[in-house]
Amino acid sequence: MVQVTLRLDDRLARELKRAAADRGVSVNALASQALAALVDPELAGSEVERLRARFAAAGLLAAPSQGLHPPLPDERTIAEARRAAAHGTPLSDLVSLDRD
Repeated sequence: MVQVTLRLDDRLARELKRAAADRGVSVNALASQALAALVDPELAGSEVERLRARFAAAGLLAAPSQGLHPPLPDERTIAEARRAAAHGTPLSDLVSLDRD
């Protein structure tokens, strides 16, 4: 799972928090649902349809290029990534250095 940082204006952030609270979900869950509805045509349901209609009206509806699941890399690519990963500095060492 990828973590993304967004910069939102204060008004939008407040409205997003309020909308999530009204639905009884986290801001992360609401934002994930909204972004998924924006790009995944397989999603269905009245909430998603309303979101998609609002995105379309705002000119923000994009057609998905690969959907939510891009193709997996081949075995050779995976093996090369594993070999390369074994030669870096361990994260625990980097964290320790930063704390000193």
